Amino acid sequence: MKIFAIESSCDDTAAAVVEDGRRVHSSVVASQVFRHVEFGGVVPEIAGRMHCEAISDVASEALARAGMKISDIDAIAVTAYPGLIGSLLVGVSFAKGLSLTCGKPLVAVHHLRGHIAANYISHSGLEPPFLCLVVSGGHSHIVEVTDYTTMRIIGRTRDDAAGEAFDKTARTIGLPYPGGVHMDKLAENGNPDAFKFPVPKVNGSPYDFSFSGLKTAVINTIHNMQQKGIEVPREDMAASVRKSVVNILTERFLLAAKDTGQSRLVLAGGVSANSLLRRRMEELCRERGLELYYPELSLCGDNAAMIGAQGYYEYLSGNIADMSLNARAEANIEA
Repeated sequence: MKIFAIESSCDDTAAAVVEDGRRVHSSVVASQVFRHVEFGGVVPEIAGRMHCEAISDVASEALARAGMKISDIDAIAVTAYPGLIGSLLVGVSFAKGLSLTCGKPLVAVHHLRGHIAANYISHSGLEPPFLCLVVSGGHSHIVEVTDYTTMRIIGRTRDDAAGEAFDKTARTIGLPYPGGVHMDKLAENGNPDAFKFPVPKVNGSPYDFSFSGLKTAVINTIHNMQQKGIEVPREDMAASVRKSVVNILTERFLLAAKDTGQSRLVLAGGVSANSLLRRRMEELCRERGLELYYPELSLCGDNAAMIGAQGYYEYLSGNIADMSLNARAEANIEA
């Protein structure tokens, strides 16, 4: 079954053709980074307008690269939630128009479910059940995946996401957008023990995260040094913050795995590309005899291939949308 997928939840306009949830025939991503970099982050109104300008060409290119016509497609999948509402509306409106015009079934996909499904492309033998750590600029979740469309959140951030802590640190020490990627590279040359930061915990919720206090402590440390005329060692700061965030993520994730009895662990989301997180999880899983899966780097960020992969399983589960489908800025991954 061939799924034509569209993703426009933030600042990447993407389209792909995916067969049976595993085989990618084409994947096209039009990045807006060059436009948002001057603002140090995504400007929602600009993002929405750029999606409008790019989506038709991106969709056409995805079909052309796959060597297919829309008549060869069996269903159309689109990221409907969560994300920037203006960006989402562009993709949803385009997908609805295409579905109505071509008479193809329409499938709404949750963006985070798509990130999890990126692993089905990278690992053809991976099947639920498993425990997944979904980490990105806007989300930090521990999700128990019992089936392709049945999921339960057992841990989440109570405030900021892990990627937010990375991005704000990067911005404060003068790194360009997108900060997390640049900070990860810079941290490779730094001393991870140069700075000590607090390890916040949520009382009564051992699997939950909180990164706002850590982020504030980092920013205050940097500002205090700058006010005293002390040069901030950027490599050491990046390495120390990265170590703190990764330690928090891995500690809670492995505790959840132990308590739930899950031996198959999965990483997903943009922060799953973080080099230290991958290395540390590989080391810890090897020590404990656990299986570990994570997507190839090209599938960690936002892309439509992952939406096509999850869209296939949503279709098989009967989750077909109609023309009343609307974008939503927030949505529960469990629904």
